[in-house]
Amino acid sequence: MNPEDPELRREGNVVHLRGHWTATRLKRIEGRLASRTLPASTSLTLELSGIAKLDTAGAWLIQRLLADRRGSGQEIGTRGASEHVAAMLELVAAQADPRSAPTARKLPGILEKIGRESVSVLNIGYEFLSFVGEGSLTTLRAFAVPRRLRPRMLLKTIEQAGVNALPIIGLLSFLIGVVIAYQSAVFLRQYGANVFLADLVGISMARELAPLMTAIIVAGRTGSAFAAQIGTMMVTDEVDAIRAMGIRPLEVLVTPKMLGLIIALPLLTLFADAMGVLGGMVIGRTVLDISAAAFLDRLAQAVSVSSYLVGLAKAPIFAAVIAAVGCYQGFKVRGSAESVGQRTTMSVVQSIFIVIVLDALFSVLFNRLGI
Repeated sequence: MNPEDPELRREGNVVHLRGHWTATRLKRIEGRLASRTLPASTSLTLELSGIAKLDTAGAWLIQRLLADRRGSGQEIGTRGASEHVAAMLELVAAQADPRSAPTARKLPGILEKIGRESVSVLNIGYEFLSFVGEGSLTTLRAFAVPRRLRPRMLLKTIEQAGVNALPIIGLLSFLIGVVIAYQSAVFLRQYGANVFLADLVGISMARELAPLMTAIIVAGRTGSAFAAQIGTMMVTDEVDAIRAMGIRPLEVLVTPKMLGLIIALPLLTLFADAMGVLGGMVIGRTVLDISAAAFLDRLAQAVSVSSYLVGLAKAPIFAAVIAAVGCYQGFKVRGSAESVGQRTTMSVVQSIFIVIVLDALFSVLFNRLGI
């Protein structure tokens, strides 16, 4: 027998281990170790002084033997290990036994899934409300000291969220007005009610479509930008640096964005109203032969001031929601650029969802109030 081959020899309650217990020589000894019946006495000792070489594979095999015997209730220990052997055994013992890995858990049932999702949604709602409350208090404290409003950042937000959004808002609102007018013109012409085109376009744009479509566009354009900017700062530890300087991150990153969007969105809504009416006027002139003067005269009669105010009243609330969701998702970014993308997407989806829900609630409320 080759003296380098691993050997397992029993003398009473002592088992002598000899040779090279390495990965290249363990194939034979592992089979004999599994089939060999060791003494069933209450005490057993492994004599390790004969081990000339030991690597992690051999150490794991010895540790597996110890674990199996102890698991069956037998008292077993080691002796005579050299410094190298003892260190290798200690290293392997510190690692988890792969055989002790938990078995696959039974998949949760439908009720458990519903419960878990409900709890998760409630936790997210609680965190979001806490963020909104803290942001509101920070904004109120900033009003007490005007320099904390950071006018330059506020104006920059108005420029980015408002002025730079005018082309896309104007184009889409004009096209929406064109679509509404063109679809309505076919039916109005059948009943000789061409002039009522101004009623349809004006009321639908002023009360519903202009504030809603503007908010959706801003959510996708500006809300996502808020989330991406703050998220990137979270990844690069810039937010921690702001805290280290003794400055509240919400005061610097949230208050100017929220106030700027609250100012910009109503103005964008008014612009969307005008562009939508212009689109309807173009179709009225080209399809129904309604002059611009007649269209505007009927528009002034059909669309009351309250209709414009209803649309404008929604805009600041939509703006606050979009800014809050975007900033909240930005602060939730953790660890990597992938998280930035995920949170940016979530900010857009959640903002649009909340805006549509709020618009539906406003419609019910205004109907009940007779507005």
